[in-house]
Amino acid sequence: MTGPVRRFRSLPIRARLSLLVAAAVAFAVAAVSVTCWFIVQGKLYDEVDDDLRSSVLVLPQDDFEQLTTSCLQQPPDPDTVAPRSKQYAQLVRSDGRVCLLPYSAAAIDVTGSDRDVAENPDPGSGTVRNGTDSDGKRVRVLTTAVTVQTGRLSRAVAQDYAFTVAVPLDNTRSTLNELALLLLLVSGVGVLGASAAGLAVARAGLRPVDKLTEAVEHVARTEDLGIRIPVEDDAEDEVARLSRSFNSMTSALASSRDLQQQLIADAGHELRTPLTSLRTNIELLTRSEETGRPLPPADREALLASVKAQMTELAALIGDLQELSRPDTGQHAGRTQILAWQDVVESALRRARLRGPELTVTADVHPWYVRAEPSALERAVVNILDNAVKFSPEGGTIDVRLTDGVLTVRDRGPGIPADELPYVFDRFWRSPSARALPGSGLGLSIVARTVQQAGGEVALAPAEGGGTTATIRLPGAPTPPPEVP
Repeated sequence: MTGPVRRFRSLPIRARLSLLVAAAVAFAVAAVSVTCWFIVQGKLYDEVDDDLRSSVLVLPQDDFEQLTTSCLQQPPDPDTVAPRSKQYAQLVRSDGRVCLLPYSAAAIDVTGSDRDVAENPDPGSGTVRNGTDSDGKRVRVLTTAVTVQTGRLSRAVAQDYAFTVAVPLDNTRSTLNELALLLLLVSGVGVLGASAAGLAVARAGLRPVDKLTEAVEHVARTEDLGIRIPVEDDAEDEVARLSRSFNSMTSALASSRDLQQQLIADAGHELRTPLTSLRTNIELLTRSEETGRPLPPADREALLASVKAQMTELAALIGDLQELSRPDTGQHAGRTQILAWQDVVESALRRARLRGPELTVTADVHPWYVRAEPSALERAVVNILDNAVKFSPEGGTIDVRLTDGVLTVRDRGPGIPADELPYVFDRFWRSPSARALPGSGLGLSIVARTVQQAGGEVALAPAEGGGTTATIRLPGAPTPPPEVP
């Protein structure tokens, strides 16, 4: 079976569908044809049986006596049989002896059931069977029980016989054979028609799949992700769903490639500035060494400080790029754990106070436990606090509050214009007023990604009285979940 199954699976899908349709139709047609043939056979046999029962001759008692007295052992001469007679009639004794009626066309084979009827007569019953005559022709046989009185008056003797009549089945079998041939021809035509219809339906049904295949081959050959497969708006079948899924996939791939190209372009642009500054400063230091004219100590210290700052900015930018390059496919789930968010916020607050010693940072932190990646969540909170420190005026105040899973960080800086709020979480986006400040424009993108992976939300909004309020919401609970043993 493995070989045929393997060969069947290697066929094109159109051929497989056509074969399956043809096989299903052939099975259905065969079942209907066989059922029809047996029904017709039963009906024809019922008619023959009715004719047999209606044609049973009720012979007078004297005829039976005369018949049993001169019991014939051989069929009569055909010349002596009445021309109308195509019936078979005979009496069968319990010992198997046969007495043919004068008009019987031939003798009928005797079976054990006939002898049983003669031996145990039941006048109200009869048996019907198929049999053969002495010439080998097939006949339909009806056997009933009769009792014949022989002798006279007190000397009369009752004798039980099986009275057997039959009719030939030539016409019936001819009709059944013609019906079988007709059903066979009709079934063959039906199967061929079903195969052709199945092939046509397979071609029509798989035409969208052909278009989809051509589109996939086109994308593989040209890398053109702009191709789309037309789908009717009200179509809800499997092919339409597959086409919509393909269109969504190509759109997502095109968007991902555009974002990748944009990321590369933006990263190149952002890297160019610190690299150019580093190259310039290093060239100045190298030239002073080569010419033997050292730079003044103050200028040399300024150049080295600039190189260090640019190196720090470059390292931070590379770290941000590495963070954003991680695939957002749920792989971080293996690194998540239950965290005390208040501890993460306290750690980020200590770092923020070190970076803005001239600022006042107030904190109102309440316990809240979340499921997140520890390092990523701490970096997100640090980035939010760094932005608040960066844009706060000297001597300003930053308010930090964590209550019921909502972290708010409010600064009193210049704020963000309303028309710039939709872009604050885009990669490399920086407000025109903040272009001169250090940073890569990736911090808030990392915050948004981390919060989204943790199942939360992040937003920036103008604060009352000036400044900006950053809000992070994360699902969790005020108490840690019980440990699983």
